[in-house]
Amino acid sequence: MPFDAPASDAPTSDTRATHGARDSAPGARDSADRPQGPPPEPGAPEPGAPPEPGKQPEPGKQPEPGKQAVPALRIVPVRRTGQWIAALFVLLLLAMAVNSLARNKAFQWDVVADYFTTSAVLRGLGLTLWLTALVMVLGFVLGTLLALGRMSSNPVLSWVSSGYIWFFRSTPILVQLLFWFNIGALYPQLGLGIPFGPEFVTVKTVNLLGPVTVAVLGLTLHEAAYAAEVVRGGLLSVDRGQIEAAQSLGLSPWRRLRRIVLPQAMRAIVPPAGNMLIGALKGTSIVSVIAVQDLLYSVQLVYHRTYQVIPLLLVATIWYALVTSVLSVGQHYVEKHYARGAERS
Repeated sequence: MPFDAPASDAPTSDTRATHGARDSAPGARDSADRPQGPPPEPGAPEPGAPPEPGKQPEPGKQPEPGKQAVPALRIVPVRRTGQWIAALFVLLLLAMAVNSLARNKAFQWDVVADYFTTSAVLRGLGLTLWLTALVMVLGFVLGTLLALGRMSSNPVLSWVSSGYIWFFRSTPILVQLLFWFNIGALYPQLGLGIPFGPEFVTVKTVNLLGPVTVAVLGLTLHEAAYAAEVVRGGLLSVDRGQIEAAQSLGLSPWRRLRRIVLPQAMRAIVPPAGNMLIGALKGTSIVSVIAVQDLLYSVQLVYHRTYQVIPLLLVATIWYALVTSVLSVGQHYVEKHYARGAERS
């Protein structure tokens, strides 16, 4: 009696063909055994795909099995070799200068310390500061009038203001001072009266214009020409729409200038005005040629008597540097005050 194998243990030809096809397809068995998850989101990389170039795995997250970890890129700072060499060279020059100042006995720093706060030097310093302040105030008052005259629609005011500015900017300040100091040679007497008629008051020029008065007059007329251009540049920097808006509100010309134009123009006026102030402080030293006892003339009187020229000149230089530094700090805060509306917080 023939033996019949069970149907379950004897694979049929169809079963063998099915298993053979499954085994022959690459990855077929893995895909059949892997549990099916939710479909990937749009734009997400395919499972098992290598990471995109430039993308790094999240910090503290281990890469998935079968994926290759991408090493983190190392940031290399820019090498500024030339800048460091230049900085070292400048520091070397500064060290040499300090060493020269400290070890050169010709500077006579002990003499500088002795004369630095003497009464003659302090009187000269006081006159220099007074002369600078007075010249700047009068110069800017006259300069503002000249700037308004040059911007005026009246041709006479415009031409006269332009001629004044041209003349005093084209003449050296030393020539102007010497001219005013010798004005008595041209006009021995000055009088007040009716043109081509009698004079009511007359005075000798020598008695009227002393050295200090000549210094104030000459420096004021000179500074007013430069102040006029500074003020005119500040006024022109204000947007035309601001002026038209003030006109539409019915403001008078003086009120427009005082409340609308000048506060905005000060942002452009203050920086060059600060430079003019510092220049006027140093420029007052030129009045020593007409025997005005400012700071420079005071130290000249001392070293003409003691022949210690270098230390006395250092006294004047240090005082000028100190006052200029204080004025520079004040200019910085004035600029910040008028730039409040233009700065971003």
